[in-house]
Amino acid sequence: QVQLVESGGGLVQAGGSLTLSCTPSGRASSYYGVGWIRQAPGKEREFVACLRMLASDTYAADYADSLKDRFTISIDARNNTLKLKMNSLKPEDTAVYYCAIWSRRIASSTYDYRGQGTQVTVSS
Repeated sequence: QVQLVESGGGLVQAGGSLTLSCTPSGRASSYYGVGWIRQAPGKEREFVACLRMLASDTYAADYADSLKDRFTISIDARNNTLKLKMNSLKPEDTAVYYCAIWSRRIASSTYDYRGQGTQVTVSS
């Protein structure tokens, strides 16, 4: 069983930056990708970004088209932490951001594990 704990959310003004972190406990028996999804109030869950495993310690990054110029996903291997750096934040980025692990097709609802989420609020 894997538990994911997100941190780093908060209130930021439009144009500002935040970096989210996700730390897992336990270990998935196998996984295909790790990444982030988000859900804004009254909206459906949305894929944000992921790292697909190509080989041991080799990943390919995928982003939602609308976010790839502002968000960067990475792994801090030394601290076993998944990161999401968010720049030039907009009020429409306001959402609860969830860390997730996938063992197969990556989409907003096909994850095998998901954290409790961290709130990101962007004020205009």
